[in-house]
Order: sequence, then structure tokens, then C-alpha cells
Amino acid sequence: MLEMVSNSQRANEKEGAYTTSQEHLADELRRLDLRLHSQVLTQRSYQPANPLAPFKGLVLSEEEIAGLLASSASPSAGEQPSGADEAEHQTLVEALSQLETQIEERRAASLRAGVYLSLPHLAQLFQLTPFEEQCLVICLAPELERKYEKLYAYLQDDITRKKPSVELVLNLLCQTGQERLAARLAFDPQAPLLKYRLWQITESSPDGPLPLLARALKLDDRIVNFLLGFRQMDARLEPIARLVSPQAELNQAMLPEEIQSRMRSFVDSHFSQAKSARPNVVFYFYGPYGSGKRALAEVVCHDLGLPLIIGDLERMLGGQSPFEELSWLLGRETLLQPAALCLENCDCLLAEPDKHRPQLKSLLEATQTFSRLTFLLGSQTWKPQGLLNEHLFIELKFPLPDARTGKHLWESHLNGHDQFASDVDWGTLASKFRFRPGQIRDALVAAENLARWRSPDDSQITMSDLYAACRAQSTPKLSALARQIEPKYTWADIVLPTDPLAQLRELCNQAKYRHIVYGEWGFDRKLSLGKGLNALFSGPPGTGKTMAAEVIANELQLDLYQIDLSQVVSKYIGETEKNLHRIFSEAQSSNAILFFDEADALFGKRSEVKDAHDRYANIEIGYLLQKMEEYDGIAMLATNLRQHLDEAFVRRMQVIVEFPFPDEEYRRRIWEVIFPREAPLGDDVDFGALAREVRLAGGNIKNIALAAAFYAAEDGRVIRMPHLMQAARREYQKLGRTWNEVEWSTKRTLVS
Repeated sequence: MLEMVSNSQRANEKEGAYTTSQEHLADELRRLDLRLHSQVLTQRSYQPANPLAPFKGLVLSEEEIAGLLASSASPSAGEQPSGADEAEHQTLVEALSQLETQIEERRAASLRAGVYLSLPHLAQLFQLTPFEEQCLVICLAPELERKYEKLYAYLQDDITRKKPSVELVLNLLCQTGQERLAARLAFDPQAPLLKYRLWQITESSPDGPLPLLARALKLDDRIVNFLLGFRQMDARLEPIARLVSPQAELNQAMLPEEIQSRMRSFVDSHFSQAKSARPNVVFYFYGPYGSGKRALAEVVCHDLGLPLIIGDLERMLGGQSPFEELSWLLGRETLLQPAALCLENCDCLLAEPDKHRPQLKSLLEATQTFSRLTFLLGSQTWKPQGLLNEHLFIELKFPLPDARTGKHLWESHLNGHDQFASDVDWGTLASKFRFRPGQIRDALVAAENLARWRSPDDSQITMSDLYAACRAQSTPKLSALARQIEPKYTWADIVLPTDPLAQLRELCNQAKYRHIVYGEWGFDRKLSLGKGLNALFSGPPGTGKTMAAEVIANELQLDLYQIDLSQVVSKYIGETEKNLHRIFSEAQSSNAILFFDEADALFGKRSEVKDAHDRYANIEIGYLLQKMEEYDGIAMLATNLRQHLDEAFVRRMQVIVEFPFPDEEYRRRIWEVIFPREAPLGDDVDFGALAREVRLAGGNIKNIALAAAFYAAEDGRVIRMPHLMQAARREYQKLGRTWNEVEWSTKRTLVS
């Protein structure tokens, strides 16, 4: 390798090319030294001998003033030394001419040899003239050697003026007054050096505004680093941005093949070298967190061989530096690297576009000026009307993956996670948790951590670990309008006739095998709406509707949220619709089951419009119908009064389960399963007699069993028949029903 580098250097030297950018800058500083030497001779020649020379810059003598007046009589910039200095000056002129020729020849040779030189490259990026290039060299010199500060102070006749002034630059680079006049344009605010903030100009002093010639010049620190070959980003951007080198390829992005193919074709055609004059491109990717927006930006940059600057707009808005300045610095950084630009959290600007229009405008002006390829990432659609006239704007939505894509997403993220139990089913996970790529990645890491915590010696990831990790990634935000129910009941706890029980199991199977029916079998393409799973549980109070919802949530291992109707329904116009929108939107992202108890209060029949109240009530019902149609998650409705539900809702139910009042046989089975194994039951407890005489639903039976347990805890610590009788009497009293006859019948049964 060393021999190859050495051979390359020898070849470049033979051709006369520079081997490094530093070698070229060294020659530029030599050229500057010759100019400074010549300027010192020139300045010394027309200034008379000054007895106060040790105090130069602090004291002006009469002879010095006379010399200044004499020089102003012939304002030509090309003053020539006289006397003893004339020969030395002529020698400097010849040396400077030879060096300039050498530099130009070696620069041309370097260009032909493909050697990177920072100064010519910077000049090409910002379209600088040769004069402006030399301005940069003059400002760069004090950043490299302190001696230039002393020389500049001497030539400016002021020991405090260590930075080059506009006048000094003109004196060093201009030969005639006409050249000086034309060169003043380089210091205009619209000229490249100031427009692109390559340097700063001090415009005022404690005494007030300064004339242009007296203004000091300071090279921007990022430009200094660029010229010296340092590639790190501008330090002012560190709090709000970072530079990454994308590693993934486009075919690794988990997106539909159609989008991948179209993106690949567009990138190949638009960014080919032969078509470099095409307009700058702004991609706007929108969708929920973890949907692969930034991943696609990275894979596009990987295919183009570009690094990516990722900035955070939310941090930019709250940063210490002005938003407009940060936007400009970010854009300029994309040109200096070069790199593409990716800006996250666009919602902080797009949520109130009128309020943030100045920030949006400055941001897009910076991208138009500097960035050929920009990615904006948000969560909502956006139409930049009147802001992107000179850009090519492409909007791309990142939807939730369908069941088939979701299964492939899970399987594609398994690199490094190979210890899975035999019960793991990726299709089932994809059916229940419609996760984006980022969520899947996070869920796998969380599942691995759970497995190691559960069993450090055998960290095999089970389906239970994956379920727990997925629920944690869902991060539901329904607590303001719903109550989370922790499912306790299983299939062993619910007692129903054969057909309703079979319907509940069928409902679970529909949730489990969505990836097969909608994904592999293509039903997803046949349905635009109504792909959710909606179930209606109808029956008298206490017949097990809420228990059934818990059983299903437990079986599917999904979170269950019971909607609080008191928090949803509002007397204010439009508020109910807003609450419903929040419920369904947040349920979509949380992968939770929605449970509407007492659904007839919200899903009631539409009525004839007699007044404004009826009209708005019907609007609410119509809006709810629309949301139920759009929702593709799992929603369960429970009602005691099915006849009060609007028929349009009933038609949208995939499953309708009737919960009948239990007959004697099912009441006996309820009594048998209602008591925990640990509960101490007396020998006199007769479930058959209780089933015959206590003609109540399962919810009431649960209340009786619990009350009897408390009676027994206070009296003997064993649950006996008198305790159950007393509890049953109290339950009948709550219901407003007479107990005497039932009590007599039960006693008669016990005696016999």
C-alpha cells in the first residue's frame, strides 16, 4: 500500500500536480508573503523618516501627515518604491510573477490528475472569482500563523487592528484605482463571500458605523476547517443535527415493491451526472413513527453514495441561534460535505403553517440555494402552496403495513435474534400488531431483554415475551377517554351455551388469521373499507358480555380499553366528533381492543329531524358510522337493548353474539366455576339447589359468591349455605325482588 501511494505521488510530481491540498495552500501563503513584502516596501517608500517610529500606530508626526497628504495627491493604487528599495521591489515583482505562473500550472495539472484542492473546490462550489479566492487566503493566513496579525497591524498602522481590513485587501490585490473600484463589489452583501457567510465583516465600532474600507474581515470558522481539510460539521449545528453514513441498500427497505421500483428509477434518472442541471428535489415523507421514513432517506443516499445530515426542526425552533441562521448553515453544510439533508419533526412547523410561514420560507430558501436532495419527515399530509416553486416536490405516504407486509417485516428483522421458541408465529403477531419497521425493531430488543430477565441461563424468546414487548411498544394514549381493563378471565371462567361460545372462538380466529385471508389470499385488495373486526354482544345485564371481552383480550394478548361514554358524549356541537376521532386514531396506533359498554347510548337509532338538536345528534351518529367503517382494528360493542341500536351499525358487525339468560343447567355451571380453588367451601353447599332456586344471571351470582365469602370470613372462615342464603337475600333486595318464596323453597330442598 505504501509503495502504491509513493508511486502515485511521484507520478503527480512528474506531471507538476500538487500532491495535497496543504501543499497548494503553502504556495498560496508564499504568494501572500511576497505581496506583503512588496506592500511594506511600497508603504515605507512614500512615508518620510519618522523619529517616533517606535510608537508607530499610536502617534502621528507632522512628517507622516505630510507624507499621507502627498500620497493622496496621486491616488493611484500602484505606488512604487523609490531609492534603495526599488531594486528589491523589482525582484519581488518578478518572483511573484513566477510563483503565480507556477501555481496556475500546478493547479491545472492537479485538476487533470483528479487531485482534490480545497481552495479551488470551495471557489467552484460558491462560484468565486480569482480575486475572491485571494481574499480568502488573506483572511486564512492569521488562522494559521500569528505573524500575519503583526504584519497586518503594521500595514494598517494600528497595533490593535490584527484582522485584515477591506482597504488592506484592496492594497494587496489591486494595482490601479479602477481595479480597486471594481473590487468593492466583492464586499457587497449579495456577493458570494458575504451572501454565503464565508466571512464576517465588522460594520461598526464603539464610535459608530465604519466606512467600508475600515471594516475588518474574519473568515468563518467552518470555512477555515474546510480549507484545512477537516470534514466535521459546523459546531453551531451540533445541538440540532448530526451527520450519518447510510449503510442500508434500497432493496432492504421494507416498502411495497412498487414504491421501491419507482424510487430506484427516479433516483437513477434524476441524479445522473448527465442531468445535473435538473431542479433540486424535496421529498416529503409522512406517516406514523417507525414507518420507515428516515430509513428510506438513508437507503436512497446509500445508493447515491451520499452522507446524510439529519436535522431536528423542533430543536431548531427552540434553539439559541435564530431559526433562519440555522436553516442557512444546515443548507450550506450540505454543499460543503457534500450531503443530502433530512429534517425530522416537520409537524412542529406544519401544524400551524400560517404562524410558521417565515420559518418555512427561510428553510426552503436554504434548501433551494444549497441542497440538491432534501427529505422532510412528518406525520400528516402537506401541500406547500407558493413555497416550492423552484423545487421538484414529491409527497409520499407511509401507511401502516398490511398483514402480508407485516409478516415479512417481522421476518426481515430477525438478524441477530435467532433464539426463538417453537410457539412463535410471525403471521399471528403481524395480524394482531400492525407495527411499522421501527416498532418491530424496538419490540424484538425488548422481547430479548424480557427473556434474559426471565431466564438468564436460557434466554429463548417465547411468544409471551413477544406479546408483552409488543404491548409495551404500542404506547396507548386512550386513558383520557377510556379505562384500561386488565384481562383476568380465560375460557375456563366463562359459561355460555355452545353456539355463543363457538362464535367467540370464531371471533378470535378472525383476529389471528388476518394475515392469511387479507394478505396471502388477497382479500385486502378487494376491500377499501370495513376491514376491521367489529363484534356486538347483546343480552340482559350480567350475562357475561364484559367477561367475554376480557376472555378475547386475554386470548389475543391485546390491551383492552373500555370507552367512558361520559367523557365522549358532549352537549357542545362538534365535541363528540372530536372525541371519537381521538379514540379511533389513538386506538389505531396502540393496537388495542376498543370496548363500548352500554353501546345503545352512543350507537342509538337516528331520529326524524324536528329541531337543531335532532340534526346534530344524527350527524354524530353518521360520523360514528364513518369511523367504524374506516377502523381496521378490533372493536366490541355491548348492549342490553339491541332493538335500540341503529340498523346501520348492526349491518357493520362481523360477529353478533347473543348472551341468553342462563337456565338452571348453566346457572349450576356458573356456581361451580365462580369460586377460586383456594376458597374454603363447606360440605353443605349444594350447587344444584342454588341453581334451581336462585334464578339470577352470572353477574348477580358473582356478587352473591363474593358477599358470602365476606360473611364467612367473619364467621368461622368456611363458606356455608347460610352465608350464601344471606348473600342471595341481599342481592334480591338490591334488585327489588321478593325473596321469601325462594327462601322457603330452598329450605325445603335442604330438609328433604
